[in-house]
This record gives sequence, structure tokens and C-alpha cells, in this order.
Amino acid sequence: MIQNIRAIYFLFLLMFLFSCKSEVEKMAEHTTARNALIDSTISNFQKKLLKQQIDSVFSKYDFNGSVSVLKNGEVLYQKENGFENFKQKKNLDRNSVFAIASVSKQFTAVLILLQEDLGKISINDKVSKYLTEFQPKEFENITIKELLNHTSGISDFGHGLLSKPGEKFNYSNKGYFLLGKIIEKVSGKSYDENLQELFEKVGMKNSFTANTYQGKNLASAFVGNSKNFTEVENMPKRLAHESISVPAGGILSSVNDLHQWNSSLYQGKILKPESLKKLLEKSSDRNHPILGKMGYGFGIMMNVGKPLAYFHTGYVKGAPSLLIYYPESETSAIILSNIANELTGKNAIFNPHKEVKKITDVIQQTVSELRKEMVKPIL
Repeated sequence: MIQNIRAIYFLFLLMFLFSCKSEVEKMAEHTTARNALIDSTISNFQKKLLKQQIDSVFSKYDFNGSVSVLKNGEVLYQKENGFENFKQKKNLDRNSVFAIASVSKQFTAVLILLQEDLGKISINDKVSKYLTEFQPKEFENITIKELLNHTSGISDFGHGLLSKPGEKFNYSNKGYFLLGKIIEKVSGKSYDENLQELFEKVGMKNSFTANTYQGKNLASAFVGNSKNFTEVENMPKRLAHESISVPAGGILSSVNDLHQWNSSLYQGKILKPESLKKLLEKSSDRNHPILGKMGYGFGIMMNVGKPLAYFHTGYVKGAPSLLIYYPESETSAIILSNIANELTGKNAIFNPHKEVKKITDVIQQTVSELRKEMVKPIL
């Protein structure tokens, strides 16, 4: 009799647990479906806002270039306007290859950290350990880290220091040129070879250095405007000259490849977690001449307030660029151009880029707060 009662009790217990499990599963399925609907609604909302507001930027400035916003691989906004080449009147498209100028610096920083991952260097090493030109007393204590975050004090003009190493931020293209030399020294390969391996690892098929460009679809750089323009001579070879240098500003890439880069980098597919943290951690402060106050990591800038955004501007003659990533929503935003009216000054040259960033910043923060409210459980 007791055995029968135990059997019945055990049967009811199993039925109860099965019933509970089913309810839990149903709730999970309901939550998943609800969140998917919320995400879809928010994406549609973003698409409409981005189209309305960024289209107005194109119209306002007659912007010649490409603007693209992707979230988890989904296109939220994509538009190209104008020409790859004003002389040939060839239209821009998603495969157009632009000079990305100082956006190149984050690639150099990643190559340095990859060498550290391999145990070949430490970012706290003194540069004098690798480069003889740093052995004079004035330079002997400068570290690789100080080159990475622009606190070395090295001047782009002249041979002295602008400040004591580690004391304050002084933006230095020369510092990144020297980082390129360190990469070559410790890897035993040219900077171009190291970068090509990185491109292949990430799957960037339309990206090159100034030395290796052999592709098509070059968005040749111009100064002036669409009616009165002059082509910048010797592009892209001129970017390899030491006054610019490939490690500091001599990479060329496309919208699609830069989205691939953002996705791979920030989702931890290139660097070890601790190395990625070093890259993105604010280690100096910058007062940007165009975008204002911000934090600086290694070849990466970040917003001081909300939303959290990692970005970098770039400018070489005729080619302003801006690359942004919002990690909270895994959203990548890219603004590239291949013409600049230098008579108006750099601030005006970057007006379209500034306005697009302001738009994407505001929308990112708005939808982040909106989603938090929408996914709250209904009591």
C-alpha cells in the first residue's frame, strides 16, 4: 500500500515538475518573442530617424561621400552620393576605396598589442630598447604606451620634446610612424606585411596600404568643390611619405571593410580580452580641435558622457573620415568623403561628419533608454 502511495506521489511530482517546466518554457518563448518584436520596432524607428536626419545632412552640404550605419550586421542606413573621380564622373558605391587618414592609427595600435600577445614586447617597455634614436637622455625613458596614447611629448616638427614623457597629451603622427618601426623590428616583417595578415584575418578584401594599393574603385582625393576642384596628386603613394606615413595615416579601405573591422575588433575576434581592454581604456584626455573634449585610449577616442562610443577622425588632404562604434548596441557608423574645400577651414570640412555623429549619438542614447523601458516586465 505504501509503495502504491509512493508511486502515485512520484507520478504527481513528475507531472507537477513537467507542468512547471512547460510554463517556464512558455514564459521564455513569450519573452524571446516579445524582445524580438521590441528590437524590430526599435530598428524600424532608427531607420526612419536616420534616413530623415542624415538625408538632410547630404542635402544641406551637398555631401560627396558615403555614410553607413549597421547594427549587428543589419543595415540601418546606407547612402552614397557623388563621385569617386570628379574628372571621370564615376559614381561612388559601397566598394569605393577611401583614404582613411588617422583612422589608420587604431590598426597600428592593434598590431602593437598583437605583438604583446605573442610575448615579443610589452607596452611598458622603453622605446629605446628597440630604436637607437631614443637612446639620447632626453628620449630614453619614453615608453611604447606613451607613443600609443600621445603622451610621449614627441613633436611632429623639430627634434625636441613638447612636454615631459607621460605628462600630457600632444597628438603626434611621428609617434605612430615610430610604432610602425617597432612592429617591423620585433616581427621581422614589414609593416605592410603585418597589416596584410591582419586584413586577411578580419576578412577585409578591399583594404590596402599606400604601398600595396593595386585595387579598383579608388575614391581619389580632391580639394575644392564639385564645380571647382583639383585632384590631389600622387594618391595614394603620397600617404607613404614620412610626413604622413602608413602607420599614422596611410591606410585605404571601404565602407564594408570598415564595418567588418569594427565588428571583429569590438567583439573580441582579434585581440585577447585583456589587450582589447588596454586599447579601449581611457589613458589620456584630449581636447579635439573639432569634436571637443574626449578620452583617448590607444588610437581610439571615446565620448566623455553618454552614449558610450569609440571613434576616430581622420584627415589627409582632400579626404576627411570618421569611424564610430557603439558597443552597447553593436552599432557601427562610418562617414567617408573624398573632397574637401580647404579654404573654409578644417572645422567646416568636418561639419557633415560632426552632424552625423551628433545624430547617431542622440539616436543611440534615445533607443537605449527606450529599449530599457520596453523590456521591463509587466507586473
